[in-house]
Amino acid sequence: MSSLGVQLHIQDHHVIMDNGILQVTLSNPDGIVTGIQYNGIDNLLEVLDEEANRGYWDLVWSETGSTGTTGTFDPIIGTKLTVIVESEEQVEISFTREWNHEDKNVPLNIDKRFVMLRNSSGFYSYAIYEHLKEWPPFNLPQTRIVFKLSKEKFQYMAIADNRQRNMPLPDDRSPERSQILNSEFPEALLLVNPIEPQYKGEVDDKYQYSCENQNLWVHGWICMDPHVGFWQITPSDEFRSGGPLKQNLTSHVGPYCLAKFLSAHYSGEDLVLKLKPNEPWKKVFGPVFIYLNSASHAIDSSPLWEDAKKQMMTEVQSWPYDFPASNDFPTSKQRGNVSGRIRVRDSFVSDDHILGHGAYVGLAPPGDVGSWQRDCKGYQFWTRADENGYYSIKNIREGDYNLYAWIPGFIGDYRYGLTINITPGCNIDLGDLVYEPPRDGPTLWEIGYPDRSAAGFYVPDPNPKYINKLYVNHPDRFRQWGLWERYAELYPNEDLVYTIGTSDYAKDWFFTQVTRKKDDGTYQGTTWKIKFQLDNVSQTKIYKLRLALATANIAELQIRINDSKADPPLFTTGVIGHDNTICRHGIHGLYRLYSIDVSSTLLVKGDNTVYLTQAMSTSPFVGIMYDYIRLEAPSSSTSA
Repeated sequence: MSSLGVQLHIQDHHVIMDNGILQVTLSNPDGIVTGIQYNGIDNLLEVLDEEANRGYWDLVWSETGSTGTTGTFDPIIGTKLTVIVESEEQVEISFTREWNHEDKNVPLNIDKRFVMLRNSSGFYSYAIYEHLKEWPPFNLPQTRIVFKLSKEKFQYMAIADNRQRNMPLPDDRSPERSQILNSEFPEALLLVNPIEPQYKGEVDDKYQYSCENQNLWVHGWICMDPHVGFWQITPSDEFRSGGPLKQNLTSHVGPYCLAKFLSAHYSGEDLVLKLKPNEPWKKVFGPVFIYLNSASHAIDSSPLWEDAKKQMMTEVQSWPYDFPASNDFPTSKQRGNVSGRIRVRDSFVSDDHILGHGAYVGLAPPGDVGSWQRDCKGYQFWTRADENGYYSIKNIREGDYNLYAWIPGFIGDYRYGLTINITPGCNIDLGDLVYEPPRDGPTLWEIGYPDRSAAGFYVPDPNPKYINKLYVNHPDRFRQWGLWERYAELYPNEDLVYTIGTSDYAKDWFFTQVTRKKDDGTYQGTTWKIKFQLDNVSQTKIYKLRLALATANIAELQIRINDSKADPPLFTTGVIGHDNTICRHGIHGLYRLYSIDVSSTLLVKGDNTVYLTQAMSTSPFVGIMYDYIRLEAPSSSTSA
């Protein structure tokens, strides 16, 4: 605590916020954080870097009609400083950049805000992006905040209780000290001659530290001398794109600390924001909190991490904040609430309604069933239902929404049939909602557990030449580099065969169906077989094959029954997905569900085989991950 109020010092080229605990220096009028002074350290940021590269908002944009997830990098240099609030209790400053038709910048008005409060060990930042209806449309693949910390001081990174480690230096990623593992994705490096020999032979890749939005609340770095923590706290998911399962980058070698608001990682172009002609758009990103802490007698990192988690909970419980001065950020009184209960009706599982235990329930912009996972223009508000299926979503911004849900253990998506209009102060009780998941008949067999992830399948040990030590004997073993190469090593001559009744999906179903590298260096698709028996076949009836995919990347899944050469196949997805989950060490991307009619004429009494062919073969990174597969008998049949 400090007895000092917040002070603001405006200079020709810099502006300084100081509350006696920390001092933050920003360039004027650019709005770049150039210095953070705290606990006797003159600058926590990397002084060896140019001032413009230390702490900044940025975005990537492209012309309308362009494809892909890249574009023009824009560090969002402000042109005007405005003091919004200046008192002993709070300073809020604004750095704006307004668009005009002569500009070559992205057609947005951008207002970057920085806030410091009295007795607060940190500072907040948020931004308002606005595009007017008459302005040119464009694409926006990414926007974020970046902090580049002092590499000399910050060498220990923490993302979660079980995802913490000492990190290599940025110098170790130089061409003299490292080797690119695959030219298609040069982020992943093998450290061959690091400054500290303990890292020799390890893989470093920023994507190994990705995290789902639902778990991405606090992450950062620790300096051991003196013991100081630098933490990025995101107190709400409402302004992040793609919903609770969307994965984003966190912290990585640099040392970098990121706050991601919009990105196409693990989803591809589906998560690129695309404004149409005559489409107005405005969105507030943040506030997020940059929290600093210290521990004078600590012997390791744990006190700083535990304190950062406590501070994160304080920030979450304080949401929505009451201090942002922008009228575009609504207070709690200007928001509404929705509650109710969700249950499941699946008569082939239970005669009674099944409680929606652990259901994901959320409000997102109106759209199709499941459209929330591709939404990036609006706000989303999610929660988990309790063991009885009751949920409560609080502090929803004013506007029109659909209510969406999905329930672990059941395939498919729920959407409430009516648009929900949120008004200030409303408390809407939707009562009992009932989700009827896709189902035509009783289960003949199933593989996996429907949770939108491939984590329950067999994930192999990595090649010992490509280890990240953090993920040895770790629940997230899928984050090791090069696991796609293990498939051909485990199945050198024949592709995977899974036999219903004897195989175990946790041991016998490889977590991703990838290509096979041939001796000439090219790749070929793979065909997996599911073998099963039928005691009898219901003639003139339709069976149903349910295929839930956890991710797809430039893949085509073809389905054949009892004839591996059938042309055309019974079903094909066509070429789907640009999730890049395989190469970026994920376990899921975008969820896709397919329901396939299987005529009884294709089945026989006795032995049957489903052929799953992933036909694309352009690289080692094309392929799919399954979530769950089920074959249903016709509803009137007792076939088993």
